[in-house]
Parts: sequence; C-alpha cells; structure tokens
Amino acid sequence: MTTAIPDSHRDLLDAGVGVLATVDRDGRPQMTVVWFLAEGDDLRLSLNTERYKVRNLRRDPSVGLLLLDLAAPTRYLEVRGDAEITDDPDYAFADRVGAKYGADLRAFDGDNATRVVVTLRPTRVTAVDMAAGR
Repeated sequence: MTTAIPDSHRDLLDAGVGVLATVDRDGRPQMTVVWFLAEGDDLRLSLNTERYKVRNLRRDPSVGLLLLDLAAPTRYLEVRGDAEITDDPDYAFADRVGAKYGADLRAFDGDNATRVVVTLRPTRVTAVDMAAGR
C-alpha cells in the first residue's frame, strides 16, 4: 500500500473532474463529481458548506477521490484518505479553483453561502491500468 501518487498516473491530476466519495449519515457512500486542484500528493477542493458532502465530511472525514482517464477508462487513480477542512471566507482558494475551470464559483453559491477548502490527505493510493496488466 502506498500513499504517494506514482509517476505513471500523475497526468490524471490534471483531469477535469473527479468523483468524490463521502460517508453519508446512514453509512452508505455519497458520490459527487467535483472540481479539484492537486498540490503535490494532496488533492484540494473548494466546497459550498450547504452541500451534503461537507456535512458528511464534518461528521466523518473519511474520503475517496476517483480520477478516471476518459481517453482510456480502464486506467484510473483512486485516492483514499482523511479530509482536513479549513474556512475560505474570502474565496481565495475558490478563486484558484475557478481559474482552473474558467468559472467564478460565487455563481454556484447562494447569497449567504460560505466555502471551505477540503484537503485530502492520502492514506492509500491505488493506480490502475488494466490495459498494462496492473
């Protein structure tokens, strides 16, 4: 088991979206497509605090993020870990995420919305490439 993202799959850190999995209050997975930024082996998200995924992470910081190679869907990166949540009151991090995706995240938020930065600290990284036999 490794906690480092291997060079063979680092290109997936530039993927357009990932699938975030959190643990819902009933113990079942809750999955959402999300935008993200990679910083070293940490993956960071800007999330609206009104969403279920933030409530789930505050209750249980267990998290997974799946990055799929859309050009070769049998190749993907699964990162499991613990979420660290910090406030983003001035949208400084949200603006960085928005710059990557050409969007202003404020447009997705209501008048009283707040955002947090969720940093996924990897505890397990699984790199799969079925076409290469691994």
